[in-house]
Amino acid sequence: MQNKMKSLFTVLFAMLVCVPYGAVAAVAETAAQSGDVTDSNDIAEEMDAVSAAAVAAYNPDGSVFQQITDLEQEKVLMQLEKERAQLDLELDRLAAEKIKLHMEIDELSGRAEQQQQELENTQAKLEAEAARLEREKEELEAQTEELESRRATYATVTNTTSTSTQENKPAVNFDDQYRLVNVIGAGSQLQATIENLATGQKKTISVGKVVDGYTVQSISLDDGVVFTNGADVQALNVGKAN
Repeated sequence: MQNKMKSLFTVLFAMLVCVPYGAVAAVAETAAQSGDVTDSNDIAEEMDAVSAAAVAAYNPDGSVFQQITDLEQEKVLMQLEKERAQLDLELDRLAAEKIKLHMEIDELSGRAEQQQQELENTQAKLEAEAARLEREKEELEAQTEELESRRATYATVTNTTSTSTQENKPAVNFDDQYRLVNVIGAGSQLQATIENLATGQKKTISVGKVVDGYTVQSISLDDGVVFTNGADVQALNVGKAN
C-alpha cells in the first residue's frame, strides 16, 4: 500500500513539475527560433534552474495532489483500522477458544479423576464382596464337614443300634405265635399243651423240651410255661389260654 502511494506521489509530482518545465522549454525553443538565444547549453542551464526553482518553490499544502494524498492516506488508515479490528476479533476469538479449551481440559481431568475414583470404589466393593463370599464359602465348608461328621457318627450309631436291636430281638415271640391250651399232671411231672396260632397244630411239651430254639425251663399253673434260650426268657402263661 505504501509503495502504491509513493508511485502515485511521484507521478503527480512529475506532472506538476513538468508543466512549468514544458512551458519553459517551449519558451526556450521559441527564443532559439527567433534568434534571441544563441547557445543551447545556456538554454538548458536556464531550464534546469527554472525547474529547480519551481520544485523548490512548490508548496503542496491545499493542492489537489495534497488532497489526493490525504484521501489515500485516510483510505489506507481505514483499511489498517479495519484489519486491526479484524485481528482484535481474531485474538478475542482465539482467547475465547483458549479459555474454552482449558475448561474442557479441566472438565475432562475432573471426569477422569471421578471415573478413577469410581473405579477404585467399585474395585474396593468387588474385593469386599469377594472376601465376604470367601468367608461364606469357608463357613459352608466347615458346616459341610461338621454335617458329614455328624452324619457319619449318626450312621455309625444307627448301624450299631440296628445291629444291637437285631441281635437282641428275639427270634420267636411265643405270645404271638403260640397259645397255652392246658397244663396237666402234678409236681415235676407237669406237662403243657400249646397250639401254634398260624397252623393250629397242637404240641405237648414238658420241662427240658426244645421249641423253636427255646428250652422249656419250667411249667406251673401260676407262671405257665417258661421258655429260655440263654439270653432271652419268655413266658406263656395260663391267662393266655383263655
